[in-house]
Amino acid sequence: MQLRLPGKTSATNAICLVSNDYLGFSQHPKIKEAVIKSIREFGTGSGASPAIGGHFSYHQELEARIAAFYRRQDAILYTTGYTANSASLQCLLHPEDIAILDMAVHASVYEGCLNTNTKQFIHNNLEHLEQILKLSKDKYRTKFVIVDGVYSQDGDIAILDEIASLTHQYGGYLVVDDAHGIGVVGETGRGVIEMFNLFDQVDIITGTFSKALGNIGGYVIAKAEVVYYLKYQSKQHLFSTTATPAIGGIIRAIELIDEEPQWKASLWDNITYLKSGLISLGFDVGTTASAVIPVKIGEIAKTLEAGNLLLKAGVYANPIMYPAVSRKNARIRMNVMATHTKAHLDKVLNAFADIDLKLNLTSK
Repeated sequence: MQLRLPGKTSATNAICLVSNDYLGFSQHPKIKEAVIKSIREFGTGSGASPAIGGHFSYHQELEARIAAFYRRQDAILYTTGYTANSASLQCLLHPEDIAILDMAVHASVYEGCLNTNTKQFIHNNLEHLEQILKLSKDKYRTKFVIVDGVYSQDGDIAILDEIASLTHQYGGYLVVDDAHGIGVVGETGRGVIEMFNLFDQVDIITGTFSKALGNIGGYVIAKAEVVYYLKYQSKQHLFSTTATPAIGGIIRAIELIDEEPQWKASLWDNITYLKSGLISLGFDVGTTASAVIPVKIGEIAKTLEAGNLLLKAGVYANPIMYPAVSRKNARIRMNVMATHTKAHLDKVLNAFADIDLKLNLTSK
C-alpha cells in the first residue's frame, strides 16, 4: 500500500507500514459495496443509544456473526476496540476483585482496571504469573487474568495454553484481547485462540473491527449472562449512540475471511519475506510471530533519525519509544499488509540497508 503524505508545499509518496488494515479489507470492493448497501437501507447514522431505539437489525446481526466466528453465542458491540476493553472491565471489576495483567497489555486494559486491584506479571512469564495467582488465592471475589493474543509492540504471541491452565487452576477467569490476531493468526484467521484450540477455555474475548476487518468498533464475547449484564450496566455502551450502518461492511468482512483465504495467505507471504529480509541484513526483529514487525534499535536518538531517513526514502514507519516501550528498547514498528507488493517490500529493505550504512544500526 502506498500513501501520499501532505507536506508544506507538496505531497510525498511513501510505502505505508503504519496501517493495521492487515488484509486490505478497507479497500475490498465487496466490502465497500456492503457498506454502501447498508447505508442506502438504513441511512448514515443510528440516531440513538441502544436502550432507547438505536439498536438495529444490523447491530444484532453483527453481534451474532462475531460471536459465531469464535464459536460462541453472545457478544456486545462497543463503538471502539479501546472502549470494548476499558468500558467492559470497568463494569465487571470492582474494589473486591483483582486484575492480573501481563505487563505488555494494551493501554485500554490498564484504563479498564483503574477501579480494581491490579498486579502485573512479567511478559509471558509463567512462573511470575503463578506466583501472583498463589498470593491472590482466596483474597478476592473475582480474579481476571488479562492478556493480549498478539502484542502490539513486539508482535509476539501469548503462551495461551499454559496461561489458561494456570488461570483456571487457581480459580481465575481468562480474558484475551486478540485485536491483532483476528484475521491474521490461526489456521482460519480466528486468532491466537484458534492457534491453541482454546475456544472453550477463554472466558472473555475482546477485540476490534478496526484492524484486519477494515472498519471501526469493538466487541466483547462472553457467556450470555455476562453480555446481558454489560448491555444494561456498562455506561459507555448504554449511554453512547450506537455504530452507524456502515458496520454492515464488517459482516461481509467476517464472511470473506473464510470465503477468500488468499488474503491471509498473501499477508503471510509478505510477513515472511520482509522478516527474513530484515534478519538477513542483520536487524533485530525480536520474537514477532505476526504482522507486527519491530526493528529494535535501542537508542531513542538513532531511532528517531532512522524514522526520518526512512520517510525521506519513501518508507512511512513509526519510531516507537518510551513510554510505549522501555527507555532502552526504542524501535521502528511496522505493520505488514496483504496488499503490499514485493516491489514495496524490496524498497523497504533497500531503505533499511542504506540507513544502516549511515547509522550503524546492526552488528555488521
